[in-house]
Amino acid sequence: MRSRWSYALVAMLGLGIVAGSLAAYSNQEAPKDIVDTAVAAGKFKTLATALKAAGLVEALKGKGPFTVFAPTDEAFAKLPAGTVEGLLKNKEKLTAVLTYHVVAGSVPASEVIKLESAKTLQGSPVKIRVKNGNVYVNDAKVIQADVRASNGIIHVIDTVILPPEGR
Repeated sequence: MRSRWSYALVAMLGLGIVAGSLAAYSNQEAPKDIVDTAVAAGKFKTLATALKAAGLVEALKGKGPFTVFAPTDEAFAKLPAGTVEGLLKNKEKLTAVLTYHVVAGSVPASEVIKLESAKTLQGSPVKIRVKNGNVYVNDAKVIQADVRASNGIIHVIDTVILPPEGR
C-alpha cells in the first residue's frame, strides 16, 4: 500500500513539474479552446487533420468541458504504415479512434492518478495506471499533463490508443 502511494506521489510531482514546463504553450492571453491550444503547440498536426476529417473540430471547440489524451505527431508516426491514411478515409472508424481519446469533464492530473479507468466519449473505458512514477492511459505514457484550455484540459500522450474491436 505504501509503495502505491509513493508512486502516486512521485507521479503527481512529476506531472506538476511537466505542467510547469508548459509555460511555452501559454501566455498571458485568455486560454484558447482545446483545438486552438493543440494547433498552437505545433506538434499535433496529424491530430488536427484527423479531427477535421472526422468532423469533430466544432465539437471540441464547444463548451465542454473535455479532457483530451492527445497523441503527438510522433505518436501517430509510430502506427503501422498506411494506418493514418486508412483512418482518414474511414470517417466512422476515425471518429471512434478520436473519441476514444476524449473524456467528458475536466480531469486534471491530480484526479487522473486517482482513477483506474475512465469512460471515453467513444463509449469504452481507458485503463489508467501509475507505474514507476509515470501515468499511463492504456499503453500510452502521459508525457505532458494539464495543458489548460478554455473548455478543458489536454494530457499529451506518446502513443495513439485504439478502442477495443467491435465497439
